[in-house]
Amino acid sequence: MPRIFLLTGAMNGFLAVALGAFGAHALRARIDSALYTVFQTGVEYHSIHALALLALGILALHHPSRVLNWSGWLMSAGMLLFCGSLYALALSGHGSLGIVTPFGGIALLLGWLCLTVAIWRLRPGAEA
Repeated sequence: MPRIFLLTGAMNGFLAVALGAFGAHALRARIDSALYTVFQTGVEYHSIHALALLALGILALHHPSRVLNWSGWLMSAGMLLFCGSLYALALSGHGSLGIVTPFGGIALLLGWLCLTVAIWRLRPGAEA
């Protein structure tokens, strides 16, 4: 699993930078400022969680656990749902897409909670 989370984190880091550049250079003048802010929020959360997945993958290399796996999958799903729905909302302007966003937010929160539990369970010299 660590390799999957490392690859997912790296890929999402790339996507976050690419989407941020797209937003800054192609979208800013073309969409409403409120929708641009929504898009930028997606980029911000995307970036943070890409880095979190990389850290989680590194931790999982040294302390593999089911709780870390849950954390990685929840964060991945949360990025897709939360950030993806914000991108779609900003690009389409359809407010109904916002109904998906809270589910992604909950997945992100649960991912962080699982990561907290996994770290809490760490013992020096032992696996989580």
